[in-house]
Amino acid sequence: MVQISQKVKVIACGALAREILAVCEANRLDHVDLTCLPAIWHVYPDRIAPALREKIAEARAEGIERIFVGYAECGTRGEIDRICAQEKIERIAGPHCYAFYTGVDKFLAECADEITAFYLTDLIARQFEAFVIEPLKLDKHPELIQMVFGNYEKIVYLAQTEDRELQSKAKWAAEFLGLAYEYRFTGYGDLTPALTGAANAQT
Repeated sequence: MVQISQKVKVIACGALAREILAVCEANRLDHVDLTCLPAIWHVYPDRIAPALREKIAEARAEGIERIFVGYAECGTRGEIDRICAQEKIERIAGPHCYAFYTGVDKFLAECADEITAFYLTDLIARQFEAFVIEPLKLDKHPELIQMVFGNYEKIVYLAQTEDRELQSKAKWAAEFLGLAYEYRFTGYGDLTPALTGAANAQT
């Protein structure tokens, strides 16, 4: 693999920070400069696009030409794609992180038969309280669990790392919601080729 020394700015969701840094370290992508927006904005996707535009403008002002967006579509109703088209930059392919961790084609084929599955990643398992319980106020109003999750049958933990502590947290999350539990190890999926491709692309 030929390493390109020109700096590459990756503007990403904070939910991917650990994973992006791990991929960069494993592939010696020392020229990647990572900037993250708050991971909790998955709960407020309307905040993502304006902040993304701002970070891209800042990178351009610094003279950085090579920029990659570390977001999938992520519920922005096409706003990230519009930004990428206008700025002539690329993003991670797929609708969301569950898909690109699994592999987009594989996930889309599987999820058609799993409409009653609620997915976790390492990040969501690690911060289940902050990402699910607290925003939905399930700790203060447990009666909402059935209202919100009554049509789900299982939690599927799509694991990026083999971490027993996170597996225990994911099982606890399933018990908290009264759902069955399933574990699948995905690794980093399409994230690795997406980042290495963006980082090593010729301009």
